[in-house]
Amino acid sequence: MAQVDLNKYRPYIIVGFIVLFALLTLWTRGIPSEGLVTAEGVNLLGNDPWYSLRQVEQTVANFPSYAWFDTMTLYPSGDTIHWGPLFAQIIAALCVLAGASTRPEIMVVASWVPPLMAVAMVPVVYLLAKKIADWKTGLIAAGLIAVIGSNYAYRSLFGFVDHHIAETLFSTIFVLAYVVALLATRDISLSRKDLETLKIPVITAALAGIAYLLGLFNMPTMILFALIVAAFTLVQFLLDFFQDRSSDYLVLVNAVVFGVAIIGMAAFGFPHSGFSLIFYTVGHVIAYAALIAGTLALYALSVFLKGRPKYYFPAAVAAVAVLAVAVLFIALPDIYDLLISNLFSFFGERPTTTTVEEARAWSFAAAWATFHWGLVLAAGGAAALLWQNRERVNPAHVFVLIWTGIILASTAAHVRYEYYLAANIALLAAVFAGAVIDTTWKDVARLLGKGSGGKASSSPGTVEKQEEPARKGKKGGKGPEVRKAKVPPKDHPDYLKVGAFAAVVIVTLLFAGTSLQGNLALATSAKYGGIDSQWMEALEWMGENTPDPGVDYYAIYDRNTFTYPEESYGVMSWWDYGHWITFISKRIPNNNPFQHGVSGPNGSSTYFVSTSEEAANRILDNIGTRYVVTDIQLDTGKFHAPATWADPDVGVERFQPYFLVPVSAGSTNYQAVPFYNQDYYLTMVSRLHNFDGSMTDPSSQVIYVEYREEGAANTSLPVITRTEQMNATAGAAAVEAYNRNAPAGSGATLLNMYYQYQGDSILHPLERVPALQHYRLVHETPRNVYSNVGDDGPDLKAVKIFEYVPGATIRGEGIIEVPVVTNTGREFTYRQESVNGTFVVPYATSGWSGEVKATGPYRNAGTGQTFDVTEEDILQGRTIN
Repeated sequence: MAQVDLNKYRPYIIVGFIVLFALLTLWTRGIPSEGLVTAEGVNLLGNDPWYSLRQVEQTVANFPSYAWFDTMTLYPSGDTIHWGPLFAQIIAALCVLAGASTRPEIMVVASWVPPLMAVAMVPVVYLLAKKIADWKTGLIAAGLIAVIGSNYAYRSLFGFVDHHIAETLFSTIFVLAYVVALLATRDISLSRKDLETLKIPVITAALAGIAYLLGLFNMPTMILFALIVAAFTLVQFLLDFFQDRSSDYLVLVNAVVFGVAIIGMAAFGFPHSGFSLIFYTVGHVIAYAALIAGTLALYALSVFLKGRPKYYFPAAVAAVAVLAVAVLFIALPDIYDLLISNLFSFFGERPTTTTVEEARAWSFAAAWATFHWGLVLAAGGAAALLWQNRERVNPAHVFVLIWTGIILASTAAHVRYEYYLAANIALLAAVFAGAVIDTTWKDVARLLGKGSGGKASSSPGTVEKQEEPARKGKKGGKGPEVRKAKVPPKDHPDYLKVGAFAAVVIVTLLFAGTSLQGNLALATSAKYGGIDSQWMEALEWMGENTPDPGVDYYAIYDRNTFTYPEESYGVMSWWDYGHWITFISKRIPNNNPFQHGVSGPNGSSTYFVSTSEEAANRILDNIGTRYVVTDIQLDTGKFHAPATWADPDVGVERFQPYFLVPVSAGSTNYQAVPFYNQDYYLTMVSRLHNFDGSMTDPSSQVIYVEYREEGAANTSLPVITRTEQMNATAGAAAVEAYNRNAPAGSGATLLNMYYQYQGDSILHPLERVPALQHYRLVHETPRNVYSNVGDDGPDLKAVKIFEYVPGATIRGEGIIEVPVVTNTGREFTYRQESVNGTFVVPYATSGWSGEVKATGPYRNAGTGQTFDVTEEDILQGRTIN
């Protein structure tokens, strides 16, 4: 029977598999399109994609110009954009080519770009793995990157229109180009007079520089790869020195790569001032120049110390490094901060970081949940590369290992870098699988050949071997004789190797299959993602029913000359929702998901946890706010975030203290349990969302608690020693009586049970909550968050919009009331107790055309006197009587 020569068709087979993996990638990433595409466009995933679409719309309208300053966010200053134009311009160019001009059309085109970039990753990873090992490894890596999960999969889904997948793609292209440059230049010498030999090395290094610029023009985070190159350069110089090998190639590659980067950056310009590396500043040029200078310094040291004891070189490097850092710290503190301080801060973590999901530290449990068996395979791949370099070091392998180590450290510090790490995991897992298959294939072939009665086939790796010269080092015939002695007889396979082959194939398939299954589940669930319907309803209402801020949504403004028009205003909400407000409502949020406008005396965190309306009003006055938007999540599950941003040292425990309580009655085991205290009910977010700004009396039943302080009890938290449920008046009296004569280290207080998303304890304060005088509800969404408790339960809506108004003044004593009906038909009574003989009321009883209406006049509950208040009275801050 004629045998087919597969080597002849290998290129076609490889292309076929790459196309297959690319189509698999496109299919899995495109699944969310079934549910996210609507008549209005695409219900994008997450928060940041909505801002990316805002940028795309702006770029399409002004193509190819890009806005480095945005007036439609962070009122009243506007916000500086710190990432590059490449991602938005790629999408805008595709929209122009496709003739997509309406918002729905632009959204659909843009939503397909991340899946297409994930498709592009397949051949890029194949080529990288092929350069590192061989074509078999390349195909395995291409298959794994097609199915690998994590943030990488999520951020390349249809509808997740953000530059993260572009970061991964362009940085991996740079790694590929840098590896190609290393392999092309590793045997050159700078002392050669024949410049023709430098032609290919210079071209490949220049292409690597261009690849770096592509990544940089997408995101300044590309500077991380300059750090990777710097670390690799230091390690490789040490390895070359100890192996008596010239490092000329490193000087050439780094000088050309970052020389191109400097030229490109200078041509690109510096839209930002200062030296920061997270912006496009001259700091990048300084950093790249420092990298080139450092490479030259290492080269000079290696030449000077050539022939001397090996330990001289690392000792000299350490001494020069310490001296350089000291000089920078003393003489050039700005450069020190640029190059050294930023490095430490990048890998550090602040308390507020825990409130940002993608910036949190990575745990082993999260790592295993994401990459599972891929971690084992990748560790094996790293070990395989180390083993292959035990005699003669391949700089490309060293670079891949250092690249992986730094990306792994970055991910450990900030989980968002999982989408970078996916390429490393796929590559190293493939390296290990390919190495094992290559080593064991002959024995597997013998087993298969023996079982079939035919002749065993040759190894699929016999045609192509990487680094063959590295395996030649034995003199005479001893090498072949030793290898021959270790190889089993020709007709009998080594069953240990056969077992290793089977184990690696099974684990690799398990990794790929589990990842694919997870991706399919992720993509399927994403069909139902996007903005919550209640938020969409609220923001669409805001865009149609609030005054235009007077700023052209599509225009590009110059930061130095722009001023907001008199009629402009800001919208206060939590930072999560800032981009939604910009894109859907075309209104200007006071803060945004870049965490700008969140901290500080005028930050949203300070505002929402303020227990003083007077202090909260000053914040809104300072930043020009007219509307405040709250939701049930900020009120409950996300409440810890503003509390932590407002006071990182204390955090949420100021409002939701933890106590140790027995696990069960009579138990000596304790558990930490959170409770609500009165301060929580006095926060602005609680008074607005839970009580509609109305005065609210305490619950009929509260929990009276006696406790031992942590110091007295020798525990990490206070320990509750006694609880009793009683009415609020009796509870307040009991607390006062106990604390008057409390034993040392003991105390009493009133608490309510803590519920994150269920239970109505958030509606029942422990003491009276005073009314807000300058806030009126103007819209609420239909859904009742307590809809599962029946018609007789509380009615609290998911999202509420309040208008901040001057309010009208009414003179009088006691309590004043006005009945209100909302746009959903919910009825409540706004109540307020007089302060210094006056009431300041926010609702108009006439002349108001809004959806939330007062259905009668204000009435003094004590005197029965009634008052009519017009809309003009409210807006002008008039005194009625």
